Amino acid sequence: MNELRPKISVLPASELEAFLERYRHDTGVPDTMDAASFIQEVLERANAFVPSQAGSVLLDHPFERAGDPSGAALYFIAAFGPSSEALLGASIPTSEGVVGHVYRNGESHLVADSQTDRFFYARFDETHSFRTHGLLAVPIRIENSVCGVLEMVNRLDGQAFDERDRALLEIFAAYTSVSIQNLLDARRAGAAARSDDLTGLANDRFFHRRLAEDLDHADAAGGRVALLFMDLDNFKSVNDRHGHLAGSQVLKEVGYLLRRAVRSPRVTLARYGGDEFVVILPGFDVAAATQVAEEIRRAIRSQEFLRGRFSWASGPVEFRGPLTCSVGVAVYPDHVPRAGTSDHRRNQILRVSDQAMYAAKASGKDRVVLAGATVATSK
Repeated sequence: MNELRPKISVLPASELEAFLERYRHDTGVPDTMDAASFIQEVLERANAFVPSQAGSVLLDHPFERAGDPSGAALYFIAAFGPSSEALLGASIPTSEGVVGHVYRNGESHLVADSQTDRFFYARFDETHSFRTHGLLAVPIRIENSVCGVLEMVNRLDGQAFDERDRALLEIFAAYTSVSIQNLLDARRAGAAARSDDLTGLANDRFFHRRLAEDLDHADAAGGRVALLFMDLDNFKSVNDRHGHLAGSQVLKEVGYLLRRAVRSPRVTLARYGGDEFVVILPGFDVAAATQVAEEIRRAIRSQEFLRGRFSWASGPVEFRGPLTCSVGVAVYPDHVPRAGTSDHRRNQILRVSDQAMYAAKASGKDRVVLAGATVATSK
């Protein structure tokens, strides 16, 4: 019985989170939903259906998929078997291998003999000193779109995979797809009250409450809270040139970019309104907060927005970038004293970070300015 319960390795929650961020869903798994345990159970049950020496779950990255699906990759988010821990986070281009074939075509694929299968990709065997004899891979879907692949490698009894194994794993994959959809729906339902519908970031109501809480915690612990106030430069030109649907798409992509750029625990990312965004960084001092702001500025400047095709456009969108942003940085209590009511302190740090953002605009845009500074940081 123990052979049917292999040691399964799953990406850490902080890394797994990125693969569960889809444009139609909010960020943040509810406390009652353990995504890592769910993915682990997927592999355990798949192995119970089709006992194998190794297996893995691979998912595409929603940010890459949304931009240019043809250039996406599949990432190992969970695995068991030899070298399973080393596989976590590794990727395979969707243009290569059996899993790439399954992902692109949306149909399962059975490899009876890896030496004769034209889709088999041997790089991972060569890298991890593992020999794949047979392989069975089935697509994982969200709604009608393939988002990943479940694969099992080498039947445990040494026999080749057969059509019965394929049918069993296809049935299980359908169950898995429904379960993943339920997981994502639970994420959305659990956080809908605090989310911005367009970007999936926190809304302004949740942001104000969280900022007040973080300031109170900083007072109790004698700590700091940094606040970044960010505004996209010349965003009106996106709407004027490409239309408001294109502008909305850009804001969505900015939301995903912020989640990729800022991964620190307890950080709050919010859309403040229009093309303005705010980031709360509990425990960050001036130097650390300024560094994060610069990383965001550089990430937005280098990002290619509006890649791929969209339902609201008749063809590719010829976006004339780069898009840039101006960021104001304020740190409590460096720029706002520990005095007054909670509302007063919250409003004060908002005001000084907002003023710093406008100073960045006035000094040439595409830059970061610290509250109270007279000279903007260099690009």
